[in-house]
Amino acid sequence: MAIKKVLIANRGEIALRVIRTCAEMGIKTVAVFSTADRESLPVRFADEAVCIGPPASKESYLRIDRIISAAEVTGADAIHPGYGFLSENSEFSAICSDHGLKFIGPSPESIDLMGNKSKAKETMIKAGVPVVPGSEGVVATEAQALSLAREMGYPLMIKASAGGGGRGMRPVFAEADLLKAFNTARQEAEGAFGNGDVYMEKLVQNPRHVEVQIMGDGKGNVIHLGERDCSIQRRHQKLVEETPSPAVNEDLRQRMGEAACRAARSLNYEGAGTVEFLLDASGEFYFMEMNTRIQVEHTVTEEISDIDLIELQLRVANGENIPLQDQIVLNGHSIQCRINAEDPYRDFRPSPGKITVFHTPKGHGVRVDTHASAGYVIPPYYDSMIAKLIVKARTRELAIAKMRRALNEFVVEGVKTTIPFHRQLMEDERFISGKFDTGFMSGFTLR
Repeated sequence: MAIKKVLIANRGEIALRVIRTCAEMGIKTVAVFSTADRESLPVRFADEAVCIGPPASKESYLRIDRIISAAEVTGADAIHPGYGFLSENSEFSAICSDHGLKFIGPSPESIDLMGNKSKAKETMIKAGVPVVPGSEGVVATEAQALSLAREMGYPLMIKASAGGGGRGMRPVFAEADLLKAFNTARQEAEGAFGNGDVYMEKLVQNPRHVEVQIMGDGKGNVIHLGERDCSIQRRHQKLVEETPSPAVNEDLRQRMGEAACRAARSLNYEGAGTVEFLLDASGEFYFMEMNTRIQVEHTVTEEISDIDLIELQLRVANGENIPLQDQIVLNGHSIQCRINAEDPYRDFRPSPGKITVFHTPKGHGVRVDTHASAGYVIPPYYDSMIAKLIVKARTRELAIAKMRRALNEFVVEGVKTTIPFHRQLMEDERFISGKFDTGFMSGFTLR
């Protein structure tokens, strides 16, 4: 049965993004909102809106019971989780199914398997996907950690099995630092994720972060839509994304794409997903993790493929076929800058408050995805991203020039934003050369 009404279990830019595509497809929408988001654009433009609690996420956007009740009251037959919040929560996916609601995303089993990094690694090994050498599953004791580290050699990385966003991760360069890092990572993982399990692997030094966008139909068919380079990061949080990666040639693109598709097929994957790799200086790539949702940076893939990935998610959820791989044509170069309400001159400190002036750039090849406007009050409770500035041009050089121009037209007053950082980045010779890695920001000083 075709989906007729979608509840968006999210807020901000991604909620508005889903609402727009649903409107174009003739699908009704329901926005849920906390009291802090009562005046937001998703609430205004959805067909219906339901308040699900006070500002704190744990009392609103993370309340599965209230979201399910809102879906039942409004007669929604599907739920789109967006990204963040409950988007990779297998319990939420299962509860949606139990209540006759189509979860627009993969199965609970796929979410569980990829959400646990040690299990995900085991799955990738079985699927023939390259992985970073390391422990076979969880490292449970200090003695086990010491023994394995001596066998593997240094440097190495300790990672939380259920982790993400850089939490529960510790690099170790010498044995003297191992046990402190091991116990700190476990404590941090327990506090952040309620699961203190960690595993260990060789540290790939100075890698690039390159991810592949995939789409599966749950029937064994999987396609990829090229790669994205996400190496410009601060504290493991992405700042800029682009496609294609300046470090990837056609042969490597094909090999990474095939590996990503093998990974998804091994899960009988349904919906949008991203297989993330570390790419070393020699051109070898290793599986890092799989995100079982739409990504913030899906926009750049849309720009070069001319495919609405939200629409494709909805069509897959409706049981429709996905395109064939040879029907995917990628053209041009696209870059996305995340515009956050943060002060880059004060260590990127969050800057909530009221926006007094908000002028977005326009013109050929320029796209702005945002839920903000003049008069909008940025609440202090959620992620600080207020807009995504995306450009597309024939070449990387032209895309950088277009981004420079667009950033100069982007005016936000009333709060601090990361626009000055992005302006300087687009003039940085290391960035312009395309020869950078995930350590780029350690050598970057804002003028």
